[in-house]
Amino acid sequence: MRARQALRVLAPVVGLCHNPALALEPNLPQWGAAKTGAAQQLSTINQFSDVQPSDWAYQALSTLIERYGCAAGYPHGLFEGKRAINRYEAAALLNACLERITEVTDRLQRLLKEFEHELAVVRGRVDALDASTTSLEALQFSTTTKLSGLAVFVMGGNRFLGNAQSQTMACPTIERPPNQFGVEQAQGCFGAATFNHELELALDTSFTGKDLLHTKLRSGNFVFANNSFGGPFVAPTNLSQLEIAFQSGPGPNELEIDRLFYQFPMGEFTISLGGRIGQEDMLALWPGVYPSQSVLDVTTLNGAPTAYNKNLGAGAGIWWQRKGFSISTNYVAAYGGDGNPSWGGIATAGAGSTGTVQLGYNKANWGIAGIYSQIQNENGWVGYTTNFMFDSLIFNPGTTAAFGLSGYWSPDQSGWIPSISAGLGANKTTYTRGVANAGLVENSRSWSLALQWQDAIEKGNTAGMAVGQASFATSLYGGGTPRDENYVWEGWYSFQVSDNLAVTPAVFYLSRPQGANTPSGQSFNQLGALIKTTFRF
Repeated sequence: MRARQALRVLAPVVGLCHNPALALEPNLPQWGAAKTGAAQQLSTINQFSDVQPSDWAYQALSTLIERYGCAAGYPHGLFEGKRAINRYEAAALLNACLERITEVTDRLQRLLKEFEHELAVVRGRVDALDASTTSLEALQFSTTTKLSGLAVFVMGGNRFLGNAQSQTMACPTIERPPNQFGVEQAQGCFGAATFNHELELALDTSFTGKDLLHTKLRSGNFVFANNSFGGPFVAPTNLSQLEIAFQSGPGPNELEIDRLFYQFPMGEFTISLGGRIGQEDMLALWPGVYPSQSVLDVTTLNGAPTAYNKNLGAGAGIWWQRKGFSISTNYVAAYGGDGNPSWGGIATAGAGSTGTVQLGYNKANWGIAGIYSQIQNENGWVGYTTNFMFDSLIFNPGTTAAFGLSGYWSPDQSGWIPSISAGLGANKTTYTRGVANAGLVENSRSWSLALQWQDAIEKGNTAGMAVGQASFATSLYGGGTPRDENYVWEGWYSFQVSDNLAVTPAVFYLSRPQGANTPSGQSFNQLGALIKTTFRF
């Protein structure tokens, strides 16, 4: 009872001090001048026509007026509780309250004496909290930088099926890149179970509170040549490269700078630039909710892996967004740091560049975007393709115009209805004059459909699956049948052990992943299984 009596006395005073109306800012509207709108002292809350018993501050205001005479309103009978006041008016109200409070000083003193022990305990806890805060501030890494980390273990293997034959049983090396694989050769070179890992450290720094300097350090051992999950060749097909192994270090367990770029606002625009920045880092909208760290990288690229090719290098971009609409444009040169114009530079024949424009629109639980990318074939990255298209483009100068249309939808509540991400891509390739283009890729297509269930079976866990075709040739210069079709399928279930630990078993299947490099009448399929453990810190 004593505690409740104390609170009833102190609450109106505390409420006044914490009233949002007193948290004034410069240049806010003020009450009217004295001759037209001066505040008038009242004796009962009923004199305010705009204050109702259902208002959250009704009781506190009633106490201030009727018990302490410590509130004022306008002559027209309104309190206008949401209207800001200036500092002079706040001082006048506070002074009126202090004058009234002196009348109950003796009572307050008796209460303070009675609860002296409890107040001492509270003061001690506050002092301890202040000391802990001071210690944390002294030991913190940086007042402007946030450090986050990601560590991933992947244990798995692949099985190769079919009757495709190869001329040689030799495994690929840096000096002898892969081309066509038979089933027996692929099983002999890539059939072992592996245990790989990757570590990412991200540093996000802000100097103004609105800008961002992003640095990501990355290391791992997916870079062995004979590894179907990632590496220089991702053999026998780049369709089996895992998302987590994308752009891993230059050698096993070597640490590299994977990202280094700066973003800052300029009015309604956001500008990005850096010596190590990805195409996806400069898009205002990513038109998919299928998780980026699912299984295969190709299934995360919105059905248009050539347009959304994740080119990485020196680049810059700008985006604008307002009321759901967004426009993004950017340029990335994969070899922008090399001064040799035949194999590097900015806007040179050897830059390995991608120029992108995207238009998008999104609401709370859905979004859609159209994208156009122009890609340099020679020396550049042309997205996830079958080896036939890859061979046609990577060694022949020219450009590829890549189009994509992608979108997503998420249900309001988790359950049996999944989120849906879908997209399709269409590409047109032209070659530099002098290139013998007969038999080379002219047109190609791609598509994907991905589903994800939140809180699947058990709250916190997630399930997903995706199916589609990576970029495959549909027509060749000079005619002919490409025989380049391929299908990609994956399924996975993620156990959320804790907020920062997840275990994800997964399987995937690739149908004819080498495309036309597998001769007519022969078959080559790839079946993979893995367990991925993800640690976040």
